[in-house]
Amino acid sequence: MANNSSNGVHQTTTKSPPLPSPLRFSKFFQSNMRILVTGGAGFIGSHLVDRLMENEKNEVIVVDNYFTGSKDNLKKWIGHPRFELIRHDVTETLLVEVDRIYHLACPASPIFYKYNPVKTIKTNVIGTLNMLGLAKRVGARILLTSTSEVYGDPLVHPQPESYWGNVNPIGVRSCYDEGKRVAETLMFDYHRQHGIEIRIARIFNTYGPRMNIDDGRVVSNFIAQALRDEPLTVQNPGTQTRSFCYVSDMVDGLIRLMEGEHTGPINIGNPGEFTMLELAETVKELINPGVEIKRVENTPDDPRQRKPNITKAKELLGWEPKITLREGLPLMEEDFRLRLGAAKKN
Repeated sequence: MANNSSNGVHQTTTKSPPLPSPLRFSKFFQSNMRILVTGGAGFIGSHLVDRLMENEKNEVIVVDNYFTGSKDNLKKWIGHPRFELIRHDVTETLLVEVDRIYHLACPASPIFYKYNPVKTIKTNVIGTLNMLGLAKRVGARILLTSTSEVYGDPLVHPQPESYWGNVNPIGVRSCYDEGKRVAETLMFDYHRQHGIEIRIARIFNTYGPRMNIDDGRVVSNFIAQALRDEPLTVQNPGTQTRSFCYVSDMVDGLIRLMEGEHTGPINIGNPGEFTMLELAETVKELINPGVEIKRVENTPDDPRQRKPNITKAKELLGWEPKITLREGLPLMEEDFRLRLGAAKKN
């Protein structure tokens, strides 16, 4: 029975979780672990699939509507006997038999979630309801990838899981911020009322290969601009901070949380903190020393600072990031060079 650490208060669930498939208790045949990954064709989701598929006892089902994801991210697994790919929108009911659900489906870049804010909040609310309903029916454990955006523009720094946040409920980012906050509420309500085994990860800025090149997030923006000999556009004042976690570290944290005994929410992120000007200078130094840095106007509700307190992740999961920003940026640059080169050939 998982430990409930909601808002720093430890409680124990009294209701027993639904029983999983009888195959889990077979004495003569140990079936594979059947794992569903929503949003599995996306950036983090596809890296998670890679890691899960390394285990020969895992069968992985990916559902994705390809709004921001791509089949190319999963091409190495298409046709594999332990892998299945379904084009599906999580706002519609899904009937599959699984033992674990990693619920990642949702656009995470401001460009995409602002493009269709109603769709974004539907994905967060109705999509999460559908996945919780599935978890209840089949007795699966479910992990939600929530976000550091639930802290809004924080008044506490760094942000611990016990902090309730400072969020604008009617701003242009609210479809994502408040959508994820509602998703967390739904997870805990299903946990308390129906005994569903839940895990909640609050993930902070993540970067690495397979990010959409023009998705509007700052690391991909700077690298793409540097490779195209365009000015690195830093939003004013340039002193706002972010913390960047390399995708392989993020995937390791998610799997540890899923297979551990703690519901969360637990912050998963790299506590190394950089101003946007520092990040721009680092990208310039490592990728294109000749590029200029240009100031532009800021976007509404842009948080001034963001840094995770990862004490819980260290103590409860034995997790902390290994790859520094200076180690990760060249790996992402190599991926971007390959994709931009392929685009030019076409």
